[in-house]
Amino acid sequence: MRDEYDLSGAKRATQVEHLNRLRGGKARITLYLDNEVLDAFRSRAEKLGKGYQTLINEALLESLGHGARAPLDETMLRRVLREELDRTATPG
Repeated sequence: MRDEYDLSGAKRATQVEHLNRLRGGKARITLYLDNEVLDAFRSRAEKLGKGYQTLINEALLESLGHGARAPLDETMLRRVLREELDRTATPG
């Protein structure tokens, strides 16, 4: 590792076109969530094989009335039914 690096020609990530395309209209924020909420999304994400941040984003979109972007398909229907059956099978 060098003692010093020349960063005079460096660009910010927002100035690099291919990195901007990766962001896809999303913004990086800091958000404080209850541990219980975060644990629930992480657990669900692991079961579904998705990222927990993706699930949080989907839940927020749904709460805004945007819902799923794709029409209901067999996989989604099975997931919803499984979640509802799990929820009703749990006493409380």
